[in-house]
Parts: sequence; structure tokens; C-alpha cells
Amino acid sequence: MSKDYNVFIERDSDGYYVASVPSLPGCHTQARSLDTLMERIREAIELYLDVMQDDNVELDYMGVQKVRLAV
Repeated sequence: MSKDYNVFIERDSDGYYVASVPSLPGCHTQARSLDTLMERIREAIELYLDVMQDDNVELDYMGVQKVRLAV
């Protein structure tokens, strides 16, 4: 059985790509290239699921919202 996961990708000020999986809290990684990032996030998802397999709590991804604050 296969399942799709949404991955949120950003680039930080040092040029690293950062990926996180909104439906798997705490599942994230970083890399210098997008190819390496995708390899690492797949591995992170697999490891996350291995550790959390006994906890059947799963969140449904609903979307991304931008919040603007006056600073």
C-alpha cells in the first residue's frame, strides 16, 4: 500500500532547503540541493512512521496560510 504526503519546502537565509511534513508533526529535514532534500525527507517519513506505527494518530493536511504581523 502506498500513501502520499504533502511536503512543505522553504529555503533559509544560508541557502539550505528545509522540508517538513505538516501531517507528521516534527518530521523535517534540510539539505543543500532539492534532490538530496527529497531523498532525506523520504527517509525521514519512513523513520517517523516506523517509530509512530503504534500511535494511530494522523492529521489531515488542510493547507498553508500566511500570517502578517506588524513588527
